This record gives sequence, C-alpha cells and structure tokens, in this order.
Amino acid sequence: MLRQPEITQKEIIELFARHVSSGKAEFFASAGIDFVAGEREGIYLSDLDGGRLINCHCNGGVFNLGHRNPRLIAILERALTKYDIGNHHLLSAPRALLAERLAAISPGDLNRVVFGVSGGEAIDLALKLARAHTRRPGIISALGGYHGHTGLALAAGDETYRKPFEPLSPGFTQVPFGDLEALEAAMSEDTAAVIFETIPATLGIAIPPEDYFAGARRLCDRWGAIMIIDEVQTGLGRCGQVWGIDTYGVTPDILVTGKGLSGGIYPITATLYSDRLDAFLHDNPFIHISTFGGAEVGCFVALEVLDILQEPGFLGHVRDMAGLFEAGFSKLIVKYPKVLVEIRQRGLMMGLKLAEPHYGPWMTVAGFQAGLLVIYANNDPSVLQVLPPLIIQEQEAQQVLNILDGMLSKLEAAFY
Repeated sequence: MLRQPEITQKEIIELFARHVSSGKAEFFASAGIDFVAGEREGIYLSDLDGGRLINCHCNGGVFNLGHRNPRLIAILERALTKYDIGNHHLLSAPRALLAERLAAISPGDLNRVVFGVSGGEAIDLALKLARAHTRRPGIISALGGYHGHTGLALAAGDETYRKPFEPLSPGFTQVPFGDLEALEAAMSEDTAAVIFETIPATLGIAIPPEDYFAGARRLCDRWGAIMIIDEVQTGLGRCGQVWGIDTYGVTPDILVTGKGLSGGIYPITATLYSDRLDAFLHDNPFIHISTFGGAEVGCFVALEVLDILQEPGFLGHVRDMAGLFEAGFSKLIVKYPKVLVEIRQRGLMMGLKLAEPHYGPWMTVAGFQAGLLVIYANNDPSVLQVLPPLIIQEQEAQQVLNILDGMLSKLEAAFY
C-alpha cells in the first residue's frame, strides 16, 4: 500500500520551495493558488486538501486517456513480472513490436523508430539525423514555437527559452508560423530541415492555413530539405485522426511523438523517420544512445495506448466531443463578445483567444477557483488552452462548457 505522509498541503509547499523550486512556489503563491496534486483518476485531479479539478490541461496530452487508466496500470503490472527497463545496447522484442505498430499507423514510409524519454531528446535526434543525412547546417523553425529544453530543441524554440543560454548551436533561423512566403524566402541550399509543430500550443493553439503544410512539403522537396513534424502534443488522436498532420493530408520525413504515448504511466517518446534516411544510423548504430529510451516495460504500456487508439469508435468519439465543444464555443463567443474574440480548434486541440493578454492568466486562476484546470499559452497569454482528456464524455464536456461560461461571465463583469 502507498504510504501517505502525515503532512499538510502548506508544509508540502514549504518543502517544495526549500528543496525543489522556490520560484514555482512563489509564482503560485502570488497567483493565490495553493494546489498540490494528490489523488487523481479519470478526468479528475485532486489536491491534498480534497479540492478537485477537471483536468483540461493534461500536461499537453500526457493524460489523453485520463489519469491512472486501469488498462494501462494492469499492463504495466503484468510487464513487471518478466521485464524491466532493458538495455538500450541490445536487441529488444518490446521495442521491435512497438516500432512495428507505430510504423503501421504512420503515413508514407515512416518505418524507422528511435525511442527516447523526453520530447526534447526526440527532437534533438530528429535534427541530428537531418543534419547528418543532408550534410547541411540550416534549421528553420517557427517564431514562438516550442520543441523542448534540450540542446538542439532549445535552439529551435522561442527566444524566451533559449536566450539565457546563448551562444547555442549556430544555423537556426525562425519564420512566422503559417507564412509560406516567409518560409520560402528563408530556405536555401544550406537548409537541412524545416521543423514545425502541427499546431503550436505554446504559441496559442495557432491553426495554420489549410494549404500551409502542403506548401511546406513542396518547398522541402524543392530544396532537398527534411520536413520534421513535432506531434508531441497533437499526435495520437488529439486532432481527431491518429496524427495531427494526417488532417492536412501531408507526409513528413520525420515525425516526433511523445506525451500521450506514455499513457501518463511510463515516460516514452519516439522519433519516426523515413526509410530513405536510414543510411546514416545504419552505418552508425551506436551513435545515439538513450539509456532509458524505450524502456521495455514502458513499451508494453505504449502498445496498449495504441490498442485503445485503434479501437472502433475511439477516434469517432474524439470527433464527436470536438463537435460538442465547437457548438458550445460558438454560443460563448456570441454571449461574451467583449472578452472572447476567437475560437481556435482542431479536434480536441482547442484555444480560446481573449481580448487582452492579461485575461489568460486571470482565467487560469479563475479556473482553479471554479474546479477546472486550464492554462494560458506562455507565448501568447491572451489564449486559454483547453485540452481535455480524449476519453471525456458528453456530460463531462458540457460541465466544462458550463464552467467556462461562468468564468467568462465573471471576466466580463470584472473588466467591463
């Protein structure tokens, strides 16, 4: 049985500030939020004092299948009777089986897989492979994008995260997301890769024009550059198809997935790449090593995640819930035109664009007070991210809409 410490939430906050992050503790205290995550199940996250939130943050998609999904827990328990993390240097049955499944549900010839632990690590591998394959230095990414906090991933992300650590790896250029003319102007014979999130969440759930990725694909083909799509948040059903890029009908050369692949139970990420890029890693099979990448017990959890994803009706349910939210949001934007100015949505990847940047933080705090975990987008705080678990049911989705209705009413009353 899990031993619960005899300690109050206030004492935990003090210990966290003293030994983990004084900055985080100070930030939440200044916002009037004293929530410390405790028990969790399904779509709900409770604090140590018994307060409960509907989780519509989901840590960017980690909890697509809810908290502590019983099927995933059972699989992990069974895997632990025979397996452990495994040895990355050796051949592995669980990794081979998971790679086969990922290849089968991915577009084009994305038949090769390298496993990791974090999204940043997986992005680093994608960029390393692009440079090694093309023998070029240039990487183009989006202004305001986010790809993680490791070396090359950090260099491809927003200035907010990379500037304190400069100088970083040279060769990185950024363009406005969704602007094909800017992308075309930035590309040259030195461009190794173009990397974009399908829908940049940290930029504010920015939805690109429908022809954007098709245009980016054509430009990459013209210049011989590698097209990398970051599906760490948008993948595995979030947008109503297996991959967010599937909804645009485009096949990248490299696709990175994570977060949801873990089922919220065991950390695992994957970098999928085209067969035609395999020569370098074939000739250098030990050049990229991740000690805990593709932990064998985690592979079994990920296989069960894919089983759930591919069950009849699962993606249909995601699309149904997306339709319910779309209908609800359309009523809210009419009801609160002074504060809610735009709905951004693809499947259950959703954002509410508010009239002022400070409204996002205000709504985040209001959500905590109302029993809803939603956060503002860090690179555009005027956008409130709404990312419910994909298993959310109609009655629960309606409850979320009702809470948002109340929050927007209070927001309008507070500022108008």
